[in-house]
Amino acid sequence: MNFIEELKWRGLLQDVTPGLEEKMNEGSIKAYVGFDPTASSLTIGNLVSIMLLVHLQRCGHQPIVLLGGATGRIGDPSGKDKERTLLNLETIEQNISQQALQFQRFLSFEGPRGATMVNNYNFYSQMTIFEFLRDIGKQITVNYMLSKDSVKNRIESESGISFTEFSYQLIQGYDFQYLYHHHDCILQMGGADQWGNITTGTELVRKSGGKAYGLTCPLLTKSDGKKFGKSEEGNIWLDANLTSPYQFYQFWLNVSDQDLPKLLKIFSLKDRNTIENYLSRIDSNPNEIKKELAVEMTDRVHGSEALQSVVRVTELVFHPKLEKEFLAQLSAEEWNIIEKEIPMSTEKMETLVNGINIIDLLLEKHSSLPSKSEIKRAIKGMAISVNTEKVEGEDRTVLQSELFMNQYLFLQNGKKNKFLIKFI
Repeated sequence: MNFIEELKWRGLLQDVTPGLEEKMNEGSIKAYVGFDPTASSLTIGNLVSIMLLVHLQRCGHQPIVLLGGATGRIGDPSGKDKERTLLNLETIEQNISQQALQFQRFLSFEGPRGATMVNNYNFYSQMTIFEFLRDIGKQITVNYMLSKDSVKNRIESESGISFTEFSYQLIQGYDFQYLYHHHDCILQMGGADQWGNITTGTELVRKSGGKAYGLTCPLLTKSDGKKFGKSEEGNIWLDANLTSPYQFYQFWLNVSDQDLPKLLKIFSLKDRNTIENYLSRIDSNPNEIKKELAVEMTDRVHGSEALQSVVRVTELVFHPKLEKEFLAQLSAEEWNIIEKEIPMSTEKMETLVNGINIIDLLLEKHSSLPSKSEIKRAIKGMAISVNTEKVEGEDRTVLQSELFMNQYLFLQNGKKNKFLIKFI
């Protein structure tokens, strides 16, 4: 595949240095994207830049992941209206270790075109401030640095910009110069807000006698212009401990119809014909296409086992008719997920020693059953189910032997009102 053409049709190309496509047509190149360890996990927003590296590798070129052990200590002012809070060094190191594991899900680190991972702290750990100012600071004027939007916007803002963050573009620029001379890397890529930092790097390479290129992709936004990758609860993380696989899966199921074409092209690794076939069917059945994307993304980010679990949990939460055998196959982890997704109340295990009448058990356990008269009416209408089995009379007794995982009782009042009672 032609890398530039691939990015164009996927909507992943915004700015590019002239001559890059011709250079890539001459043979395989090395390119990098930098990631600062501002959190213990990458997000959906970071995944867009990762996709640049994924497509680069699929097109026969070699990716470099640059971990910001140095730049993460300073903070990138790009796209920020105020100074970042500096992280302590121990946190930065922990974040780097955790993020490094995540990259291995998306890129191959084996073979002649295998990705490499580099920590930019190694460029600076033995360098003194005087060496930096003399050897690197001398190469770029303050006038040049002030011309960058990331700096201009902050200078004009109420909070201003510290010398620390002002120096960021110079350090990122030296990253590129270092990778160019020590790793034969000729291309830096990133989000559109990185163009100023990237061109500082190409300028440093030029001043050291080389020729380097830059490329950016659009920032990921929704059709209404708002930032994509956040829910009401906050960021959508790639770490299962921060955004559960179930929440991650549901996120893709609930994207808007308007955003779906863009997200398919950016994130799906299916071939162009398959994606264009999806696009042709979006108007008639968008939910089917969303499910395909949710399955693909959850499998890639969290693995097939997690995908199977979230599909089973989704089936329980949303399917109007369930079988008892289905519930019996759920794992303890899946029941833990279900606890968070449907209403649940707790009851002492001792209430089941001799069994308990269904009416006494259900009283005040769900908003749709506020009184004994409502419970009796629901039983008479055959609306109440215990573990998917209809309650046929008011004398129904619930026993401890009916619990799943020796804890859970699954109840329904009609098709939509599903809830749990957890015995402790």
